[in-house]
Amino acid sequence: MTAGIDTPDRRGRTGLDRHGRDLTGNPRVRIVDVEVLSCNWYVLRKTTFDYQHSDGHWSREQRETYDRGDGATILLYDTDRETVLLTRQFRLPAYVNGHSDGMLLEAAAGLLDGDSPEDAIRREAAEETGHVIGAAEHLFDVYMSPGSVTERLHFFAAPYRTTTAMATLGGITEEGEDITVMELPFRKALAMIRSGEIADAKTIMLLQWAALDGPFRTPVGDGRAARPR
Repeated sequence: MTAGIDTPDRRGRTGLDRHGRDLTGNPRVRIVDVEVLSCNWYVLRKTTFDYQHSDGHWSREQRETYDRGDGATILLYDTDRETVLLTRQFRLPAYVNGHSDGMLLEAAAGLLDGDSPEDAIRREAAEETGHVIGAAEHLFDVYMSPGSVTERLHFFAAPYRTTTAMATLGGITEEGEDITVMELPFRKALAMIRSGEIADAKTIMLLQWAALDGPFRTPVGDGRAARPR
């Protein structure tokens, strides 16, 4: 008996080896086998499949996929003061892969955990930044690392004001979160992308959206560019 397959794992899941076996959307892909390598919290699988190449020949391939569920992220902005609200927290994977201290500046984000993307991001915004927001604008959905991670990230944006702040800031202590909320001038945040101080992909994408199509875009014919002041 194997946890996560025949018996419940620590999160109560079974049948994790059946995920992806019934895919039929691509006739050039035939799933042969799915093996669960780990389900300690998230799920690491090894999938064996036959793939038909562009020249018509078939080959047998194997890929590992890491399934942590889908997530959502949001850029909180204040157009009156031309600021954005980001978070700063320790990220072990970045630390072990060359980041100087592992402390990343990021837009608020989190996993859906069964909620709709908008409900999840409103929850995460409150937990991580202390701001209760209204309706969030959906921007786009992106596979952030499609070569190995299954996660699809839903991107949002919403305004914040000093009146939307709650008393509790800094994440959920019980979940090991230790988050510092950072309010930055928008153009300074753009400059921090160029300097490498902001190195988180989702945050860079949201800031670039804000400059190109969002609340800080330069009107056509204005002649100005969104450059750091």
